Amino acid sequence: MKQASEEQAKNQSNHWNLEQATYLYDIDRWGRGYFYINEKGHVAVRPVYESDQSIDIYDIVMEIKARGIQLPCLIRFQDLLQTRVIELNEAFRQAIIEYEYLNVYRGVYPIKVNQLHEVVEEIIEAGAPYDFGLECGSKAELLATLAHLDRDDMLLICNGYKDQTMMSLMLAGRQLGKEVIPVLEKRREFDELFSVAEAMQVKPAFGVRVRLTTEGSGRWAESGGEQSKFGISLLEILDIVNILKQREQIDAFQLVHFHLGSQMNDILTVKAAVREATRVYAKLVQMGIPVRYLDIGGGLGVSYQGTRSGREQEINYTLQEYVNGVVYTVKEVCDAEDVPHPVLVSESGRSITAYHSVLVVGVLAATTRATEQDAIPIEAAENDHESVSELLDLNRQIDEDVDLSQVLEIHHDAEQRRGEANLLFSLGYLSLEEKAKVEQLYWRVTRKIVQRIRGVDEEELPDDLRRLHLLLTDQYICDFSVFQSMLDHWAIDQLFPVMPLHRLNEMPTRQGVLVDLTCDSDGKVDTFVDISGPKPYLDLHAVLENEPYFLGFFLMGAYQDILGDMHNLFGRVNEVHVYADREEPNGFYVEKFIPGTTVEEAVQLVQYFSSDLKKRMDKIVQRQVKNKNLRAGEGMRILEQYNAALTESTYYNFWQNGVPRLAVREVVEAPIESNGVNGATRLAAGAGNE
Repeated sequence: MKQASEEQAKNQSNHWNLEQATYLYDIDRWGRGYFYINEKGHVAVRPVYESDQSIDIYDIVMEIKARGIQLPCLIRFQDLLQTRVIELNEAFRQAIIEYEYLNVYRGVYPIKVNQLHEVVEEIIEAGAPYDFGLECGSKAELLATLAHLDRDDMLLICNGYKDQTMMSLMLAGRQLGKEVIPVLEKRREFDELFSVAEAMQVKPAFGVRVRLTTEGSGRWAESGGEQSKFGISLLEILDIVNILKQREQIDAFQLVHFHLGSQMNDILTVKAAVREATRVYAKLVQMGIPVRYLDIGGGLGVSYQGTRSGREQEINYTLQEYVNGVVYTVKEVCDAEDVPHPVLVSESGRSITAYHSVLVVGVLAATTRATEQDAIPIEAAENDHESVSELLDLNRQIDEDVDLSQVLEIHHDAEQRRGEANLLFSLGYLSLEEKAKVEQLYWRVTRKIVQRIRGVDEEELPDDLRRLHLLLTDQYICDFSVFQSMLDHWAIDQLFPVMPLHRLNEMPTRQGVLVDLTCDSDGKVDTFVDISGPKPYLDLHAVLENEPYFLGFFLMGAYQDILGDMHNLFGRVNEVHVYADREEPNGFYVEKFIPGTTVEEAVQLVQYFSSDLKKRMDKIVQRQVKNKNLRAGEGMRILEQYNAALTESTYYNFWQNGVPRLAVREVVEAPIESNGVNGATRLAAGAGNE
């Protein structure tokens, strides 16, 4: 079986090239030049700013295998974090020079996007030459960020609802000489802040989140606009201004802030919000309030599909276009209002972190309807139900020269015969052998129909035939949990680029959806990035016996690391931090390995403690030994096995004795061996035309 599959792959490779693979998986678009397919047919990454140095991700997988690190594994390219920080700051620097903007940009990283310590430290280090700061939105985040203000010129923007403990800590930060600015989300926070400041005898400083009339765009549009749960109205801001003037504390009002939501998809909406907020800033300055900062919040999006279509999950602008729009709009309004240009602040977390993480999973098995069974003849026995002979006849008919209307009629007849057989079987009038024959024949005729309509324009196909190929989609069982690693995919249908990490010099011959290890039917990925829009399958290669097949889930660095829950107690995956280094044999080194959640750690989170579990198991074993149902030696081996398993990863043990623990393809009768070619065959004419 393995030999035949390898020979088939070799033949297909003769008319398949890397340009077609690049086009099929759209990697040039969503990869932004960071990710590409190298000459080996492997996915590689260029993580270093303005450098062509690359790392083969397959080499990393082999490296972690040699170290005994199990899959699934999250690979962090720390150099990519640095690259994204530099690119964001350089984009603002370039726009400030080009438009003669008379102030500076001082960005902050909102740690809610990814609070992992190593991520935050990398961003702080990369941002040091640009006075790049941090943003927090909760008490825990405040405590984490406050201790990382190594430089006095770092901004710490404090969003979210604040209690007295948080406000006193923010004021303590100012006592330490740090530029800590609490952003007031509600009017009452103004009174509370000044009350705490008076008690501490600290001079307060604050910003205000303005409730704009401009509404956001995209999935998180409700974060902005008049219905947002955050923000202070203009009437309330005027009230605050009057109080400050009465107290002669106008210099405390230092920042104007707005936030329209994550992943803003429309640049025109961004410009409109910036314009409105800048007007608010300008009017405040004209009223004598010495506001220094204009914080445009987050929202700088990431192109997960690379289409720049402006669809709900896409963006219709580049990084530089976004920055140019912000800088030019602020300058235009300020010049018209004759007020100083403010220090520009943004909270662009997704754009910085998304690219740096790749989740690598191993395929454990492929549940498919293999065509090898088609070679086995099926005959109607004398006592078989008529559905068997009728489906045999339909299989013969579809082999003849029939037109589209006849194909549709054959499909409907096959559906009817199968339905009748299912009913008869449920009532006890059909034998198991007859039911099996009906199923085999039904799938054979369905496969032949799909082959017959391949190449026909979808607009010409009736709905019943257009959807037929989805019935033949394979299921690739993968060693991961959607709920832990791709929560946004499950919860809000967020698309992430997914593709094989190797064998890309072979034509993919299967279409599949990806299912995880959990027992939940929602634990699957069944919508994928495609150049023409989302599609319900991924083009994949056949699983070969005793050979690993690795898939990469890309752009996973924003939110997904943090949002995952403990569904089925799978927990965090193993993690490695990789740096590029030309002096190393494969051009990289693994700087750090962070073990994933062990079984013991996972169960402890839900109040099952290993000491108690071990005692309980010991009692069960002793009882069985005492009752002579189990020998003492066997009992000890069971206890040792149980105790050892508590220290293992919660995920499937992918490697065993250096080879993948793969199940050979599980055969369910019928779809098409070249099912995935639908996506591939269209490439010959299309590759390179985009």
